Amino acid sequence: MQSPKLGATLLSNGTQFGVWSEHAAAIDLCLFAPDGATEIVRLPMERGLDNVFRAFAEGLGEGALYGFRASGSYAPDHGLWFDESKLLVDPYAKELDRPFVYSPRLSAFGDDTADIVPKARVVGQTLVSVEPPRFRPGGFVYEVAVKPFTILNEDVPSAQRGTVAGLADPSVIAHFKRLGVDAVELMPITAWIDERHLPPLGLSNGWGYNPIAFMALDPRLCPGGLAELRETVASLHAEGIGVILDLVFNHSGESDRYGATLSMRGLDNLGYYRHLAGERGILVNDTGCGNTLSLDHPIAGGLVVDTLAHFVSEAGIDGFRFDLAPVLGREETGFNPNAALFHAIRSHPLLTDRVMIAEPWDIGPGGYQLGNFPDDYLEWNDRARDDMRRFWRGDGHMVGALATVLAGSSPTFGRYGGKRTRSVNFLAAHDGFTLFDLVSHQGKHNEANGEENRDGHNENHSWNNGVEGLTEDVAINAARRRDVKALLATLFAARGTVMLTMGDEGGRSQQGNNNAYCQDNAITWLDWEALDEELVLYSRFLAGLRKRFDVFARADFFTGADGDIAWLSPTGAPMTVGEWEAEDQGQLAMVVRTRDVLKGAATQLAVLFNRGAGPVSFRLPGLLWRELEGGQSGSTFTVPARSVLFAVEEPQ
Repeated sequence: MQSPKLGATLLSNGTQFGVWSEHAAAIDLCLFAPDGATEIVRLPMERGLDNVFRAFAEGLGEGALYGFRASGSYAPDHGLWFDESKLLVDPYAKELDRPFVYSPRLSAFGDDTADIVPKARVVGQTLVSVEPPRFRPGGFVYEVAVKPFTILNEDVPSAQRGTVAGLADPSVIAHFKRLGVDAVELMPITAWIDERHLPPLGLSNGWGYNPIAFMALDPRLCPGGLAELRETVASLHAEGIGVILDLVFNHSGESDRYGATLSMRGLDNLGYYRHLAGERGILVNDTGCGNTLSLDHPIAGGLVVDTLAHFVSEAGIDGFRFDLAPVLGREETGFNPNAALFHAIRSHPLLTDRVMIAEPWDIGPGGYQLGNFPDDYLEWNDRARDDMRRFWRGDGHMVGALATVLAGSSPTFGRYGGKRTRSVNFLAAHDGFTLFDLVSHQGKHNEANGEENRDGHNENHSWNNGVEGLTEDVAINAARRRDVKALLATLFAARGTVMLTMGDEGGRSQQGNNNAYCQDNAITWLDWEALDEELVLYSRFLAGLRKRFDVFARADFFTGADGDIAWLSPTGAPMTVGEWEAEDQGQLAMVVRTRDVLKGAATQLAVLFNRGAGPVSFRLPGLLWRELEGGQSGSTFTVPARSVLFAVEEPQ
């Protein structure tokens, strides 16, 4: 998939424009004054044999504002949405002069929208020196929603709070370094629009998973444009921290047939979007967002490849996380792990070594594809998430599932002959409960979203420790902190890549809201002053363990045959079949062979799990072990109720 030269290309004597459409009768280039309101001129574009419409604007330089108008048949029942009254944003736009704002006018045929649609800005190309990714599989990823992360941080200059630039503030970088973060994963920062049901409710999309222009950074988050992102990435790289962008290619904010005409719909709805076979007027909705991009089309797929290469070449991005990623491999016959788009991405010279992370599910037919992506893609592992949650909730018959997660989920990632884990292990993410809410709420509480609590997942494998929601009860809060620490310890002890979402290191709550995308307010904003310092320090301790002992970040599966791992009961004996199958088995010891980077020597590390209501004594093989966070030593250790203990074998 190699696209022709599209978008605005700045030349020495003017700007060359190119936009693709197979079905448009004509396309005009519209140039605007610097105020973004006054249309200066319309230039008819010439159609090429490749269905690319081109125009050259002599003398037009950097900073010029433009858009397109496409004409042709308006027949939505046949998939045609041409309406020359609609100003259209270039799919290859790299900067916009303003954010998108939803209006019903965007959907109304014949209603001119030039006054409300953002204009693309002509920008030059600034290439960075592309270096190998700072992040490698097995590291620690920290998921960040840009605005909520710094908007309340008083150490960040007020002008930078809530922006990409704020992530480069020394106080923020110090927090990343303190935690031992290897890469920050930025939730969408490209231009998006509110879903049409939100403005009447007085709500707005605060997460950005409703994009219009895939390359253009949203002016609300990145007012300095690509230069701001480039400088922030450079600052993080200087501290050894990688940057991963969370990108949405599965759908666009143009939504269903009642949605807005803003860009791809008005240029060529049939080319960019997938439709039911034989029903050109019915959009496929594999995303639950109203439409689905047809990424097996060379133009739409080429836009994806070009977008990724753009962020690498002009900002030095280390990798990408793909929202609802089965769309990357979805063809007319279903998901194909050998799809042309996967090959096109990896064969691009700028992308061959980038870290790729898939969210391996959507709601379309065959949409659950965990473990089925190409073997160089990491995958969000929701089975591991649920199994860790269910073990600590107290569900029966979970000790075997826990061991599977700790060992890298080989049944998932090894079933086609794979020899290494590709698991991204996580307990909570932007979508769902925060980690603290997981142990504080039996059910979701999404009333603030205006949908009578119908939205969001119903099965969260959560528990509340006796009281629903926030409480002043000291004992209950202590129990919740204990459970959060046990969950964190389990996460960081699992082989594979670790992901923690912002604030979970310090007990952040969203008041039980597990679908807070529309809460651009204190529900999602991180209250830095309220972070639980005990939990922050424990998270730091756990991240330090992964750096000190190489066993967790390694990708190859344990075999057990050569002593690389042993599963023991509290008695110190290997787990029996009966113990593995016991419904109420809540104790397990994992003993692994590893290298202690601090001491430069091989050793063994024991991780002892006790989900019981009281302390349990564990015996370890050998004579001398030392607890890594506590004063116990010897061969017998008392593990407190509902906790995890780490011990290292000492040389004799």
